[in-house]
Amino acid sequence: MNEFSSPVRAGPDDGAVIRERLAAERRDTDARIAALHSDFEGIVEANALVAVDDEHDPEGSSTAFERAHVASLLARARDHLDEVDRALERLERDEYGFCEGCGEPIPPDRLEVRPAATTCVRCAAAAPR
Repeated sequence: MNEFSSPVRAGPDDGAVIRERLAAERRDTDARIAALHSDFEGIVEANALVAVDDEHDPEGSSTAFERAHVASLLARARDHLDEVDRALERLERDEYGFCEGCGEPIPPDRLEVRPAATTCVRCAAAAPR
């Protein structure tokens, strides 16, 4: 394969390839959650060693921001893990790869980029944010 050729893509009916793609996504997300959890615990532990007065400590507000930022990333990673688990459930029920909005097949390109996608591009674009 050269730099101009595209990889072979699995169709919605190729369950083994899709299952492996979702399993890899799940492993990556689990690793991200573990790393973020470790980061969060490190921030909390570092703050416990210092008497922090956010109101008067010039570093207090940045520490609070950092803690909130990591907590937000951790929540998003956990939400993504739930999305991947639901995608695996849809695969088991032979419902994977179909748009929850219009019922049409989700294009393989979209599923390759977002294996847990539940909508086609058209329905995703029409959904309120």
